[in-house]
Amino acid sequence: MSNAASPSLTQRHRDTMLRILIPIAVVVALILLWQILITATGVPQYILPGPAAVGASLVKDWGTLAPALWVTTQITMAALALALVGGVGIAIFLIQSKWIETAFYPIAVILQVTPIVAIAPLILIYAPTTQVALLICAFLVAFFPILSNMVQGLKSVDHNLLNLFDLYGASRWQTLIYLKLPASLPYFMTGLRIGGGLSLIAAVVAEFAAGSAGAGSGLAFRLLEAQYRLNIPRLFAALILLSLLGVVIFGITSFIAWLSLHRWHESSLKREN
Repeated sequence: MSNAASPSLTQRHRDTMLRILIPIAVVVALILLWQILITATGVPQYILPGPAAVGASLVKDWGTLAPALWVTTQITMAALALALVGGVGIAIFLIQSKWIETAFYPIAVILQVTPIVAIAPLILIYAPTTQVALLICAFLVAFFPILSNMVQGLKSVDHNLLNLFDLYGASRWQTLIYLKLPASLPYFMTGLRIGGGLSLIAAVVAEFAAGSAGAGSGLAFRLLEAQYRLNIPRLFAALILLSLLGVVIFGITSFIAWLSLHRWHESSLKREN
């Protein structure tokens, strides 16, 4: 038994290593190609800096970029947390009645389809601080994917199971807690992954619209500042930090989804054939 299990375990470790190493190798190859093209063509740094110049700027300007990265991270994570609480709570409220869903769901749709850049100036006027305005903008963008996925998940429960719960006299809350919420978990995790990326995008776009500056500004302002000063290496360094933050958020949300689903849901189970 152990001899049969050992090759399978070795193959699993090999597949895991390949899934990690192949993307890293592709990124390294692209960086090397970037550096070779810059060196071969002699493009000035103020037009397109090479990876070495961007790395040097990242180290030199870390004291400026790191606090901005932390501000953007705080706004993004706070907006995502609020979107999770609000999306799940309102989804549960909407499915209580067809009339409730008909009355209130269009309002959420209107908020979603309205461009955040168009309403950001109004939010900046009415919000007490710029940071609160950025948080509201990021929340509005991340909220709807979580809400819509959660509503769809709560409405996609097997009707046979619903009839079984009714047959045994389960209350509405028992059906919600023991049947509907667990069954909607895959939909919720999809909304979580989408909302995580959108909250970062909205935080950056809202800061562009706000034009906030100073010690409490995020990476979006540092991007604009580097553009105005024609400090292109710093601009690329800030852009790379934003991309890495997005990758980290996606990785965390994907890991949470895997932890929640890998033991039972088809989307996370590994096929044996």
